[in-house]
Amino acid sequence: MGKLRITYNAPVILTFTIAAVAAFLLCQLAPSLQPWFAAWPKLIDARSYVGLATHILGHASWEHLISNFMLILLIGPILEERHGSVPLLGMIVLTALVTGLANLALSQHALVGASGVAFMMILLASMANMRGGEIPLTFVAIALIYLGGEVVHSFRADGISHLAHLVGGVAGAAFGFLAAKPRRTQLANPAKLKLPAV
Repeated sequence: MGKLRITYNAPVILTFTIAAVAAFLLCQLAPSLQPWFAAWPKLIDARSYVGLATHILGHASWEHLISNFMLILLIGPILEERHGSVPLLGMIVLTALVTGLANLALSQHALVGASGVAFMMILLASMANMRGGEIPLTFVAIALIYLGGEVVHSFRADGISHLAHLVGGVAGAAFGFLAAKPRRTQLANPAKLKLPAV
């Protein structure tokens, strides 16, 4: 049996996780940096523009960070292997930007956390077996459970950005549809074809 070694198997997901932990620790040491890791309801200065993307690195508490990255570390490496590091990085950044813009347009509160990215990955993973012209029942079930629950919970004042969850879920579904493989058509066996007599 060969020697076991630890590999940096999912560079995007692992780097994302390390960056979020570093941002959290940095903000604990220097609270004045926290505005750089939040999506604000108004574009006022450089921090509010940068925060449209960097809010996925900011978290309100250690528990908040752990709850998001438990899911991201579980699902993310599978998605990175399936879709590739660069495409997945693009999905993460695009989800962050769309979520930040949605918060800018529809919310009156600052937004921090990677929960939108986590929801994007949940919906994207549920469409792993999708083929052109087919919708997996698992995707329908997860969409109803997760997104339906977020719609219901959005009417509660619980301090959670259900908007980010919904936007992330919709982004994941959109990415899943775009990445769906074309349906394979089974070719007839040439040996069994009956050719007309000439």
